Amino acid sequence: MIGYDVYLYGYDQKNMSIDLTAVLKHKAINKWGLFWLIAGPMSVVMIIAMMGADMSTGAGVSAMIGFSVRWAVPFIFLVVPASSVQILFPGPFPMWWLRNRKYIGMCFAVAMAWQGSFIFIMSNFFRDYYYEDVYLLRDELEGSIGYIFLTAMVVTSFRFGRKYLTQRQWKLLHKSGVYFLWAYPFSVYWWSLSYYGNPPPIDYVFYWCGFIAFTLRIAAWGKTRLKTSKRNSPGSSTPLALRVSGSVIIAFGLVVASTGLQWQKPVTAFLTTPQWSSDLVLWLPFWPFEPYLSIFIIGLGTALFTKVPTGKEVGYTAVPAN
Repeated sequence: MIGYDVYLYGYDQKNMSIDLTAVLKHKAINKWGLFWLIAGPMSVVMIIAMMGADMSTGAGVSAMIGFSVRWAVPFIFLVVPASSVQILFPGPFPMWWLRNRKYIGMCFAVAMAWQGSFIFIMSNFFRDYYYEDVYLLRDELEGSIGYIFLTAMVVTSFRFGRKYLTQRQWKLLHKSGVYFLWAYPFSVYWWSLSYYGNPPPIDYVFYWCGFIAFTLRIAAWGKTRLKTSKRNSPGSSTPLALRVSGSVIIAFGLVVASTGLQWQKPVTAFLTTPQWSSDLVLWLPFWPFEPYLSIFIIGLGTALFTKVPTGKEVGYTAVPAN
């Protein structure tokens, strides 16, 4: 075999380099191979943590609920921007990421199944502790809706469940579910930073990872919108005034995202001044949406920054083809 170019798991022995594309196609880190590579060790860690926790008390079970959540959150934050990263930075790794989005989501489902089992133990065997120290109607509603979405998404990720939905219904379910499942932990960590003021360092990591995950989606949407507008209106571009305005608004959104502790109390008080708004806080998930104000602002700025006038808006009259 000497003198013959041999490629072993993406390693080019002739050029002494690694072919990243070939490596990322290896079955061990793709699809169900990737799933078991992550879900197996994660479940082992859960079992070991349970053995070290006092599962005979409500507090011990509650600690395991929090522990399982910290395992779940990174996976939903990886699912959210998967398609966006490929749009923004096309290449072998983003393509691998997008190709395995379903299986990363399945890892999230496994972690949430562990959390669900701990919640079941808590609510059935430690009722007094649960209802006195843990239960809150709004949290219960948010969590229940999240599990309903997650169950429906898992079932329809396989052929036997997907066959009951049209392509449009399937896309609506999964996009809505991903957004909701992202919104829940993101809001939790936003409140940790913006209300309590002295959160553990890991909460900063999770908050900013969740923020970046969604802003990548906004950036990808902006890039696609800009390309589509330019294709439909050749020669047109975003006016300078809109680019400047959009940039300023995006910068303001970033400031809002990083200063929640300074503005949360007055803004919440203002938004809940009407009695109907104050009542909605008790049962409407995420109301009045303070954690997402920065996201809304950045989305608005991106819309302005990528606004390309159509031919009609700039006084362009198309010349009929001969």
